[in-house]
Amino acid sequence: SEMQALTIAEKVHKGGAQIFRGGAFKPRTSPYAFQGLGEEGLKILAKVRDETGMPVVTEALDLDNFDAVEYYADIIQIGTRNMQNFSLLRRAGRSGKPIVLKRGMAATIDEWVMAAEYILAEGNDRVILCERGVLTFVHHSRNTLDISAVPYVRHESHLPIIVDPSHAGGRRDQVIPLSRAAIAGGAHGIMVEVHHKPEQAASDGAQSLYPEQFEKLYLQVA
Repeated sequence: SEMQALTIAEKVHKGGAQIFRGGAFKPRTSPYAFQGLGEEGLKILAKVRDETGMPVVTEALDLDNFDAVEYYADIIQIGTRNMQNFSLLRRAGRSGKPIVLKRGMAATIDEWVMAAEYILAEGNDRVILCERGVLTFVHHSRNTLDISAVPYVRHESHLPIIVDPSHAGGRRDQVIPLSRAAIAGGAHGIMVEVHHKPEQAASDGAQSLYPEQFEKLYLQVA
């Protein structure tokens, strides 16, 4: 809801956040899971920007909603499931907005960087790579965060790289240590999920930090 988003935005802004991300369109494994609020969610994000001054990031799922996302958002995310959606990448390349490109669940770094090249080739050089963990055989975390990708990308590419420890760990207790590891590995930033009432979250509550935890994390990594 608008109240929920504004409440969290105020808390994380106070805690040191520089950019606010929210999912207006949510790609979910199950078609019956919460899919986001759509354009109403985009309007809420715009309200967050107006109230806090933070730029907002949200995901464009397909060509049908790209124009709306481009209109409302300051930064456009291309999610892990769309990393090799080449028509969507080309459309992102024709946008004037910065693009956050998440690594695919099972993508090699070379495949990921080549996906970024689709955006660059269309003229948009403002691409931010986001490592979010890859699928492995483990069960102690949702995905396996590839910290080694950070120094490798920094050596092989000119593009900035950030890390999403929330989707990698999938558990609240892993987010803070993974965040510290990401910064120690040379990441330019981290993307962390925060919720003041995670037990009521429509998605990903188990991996969301409480605002108080976020404030402590910021002091550790800033």
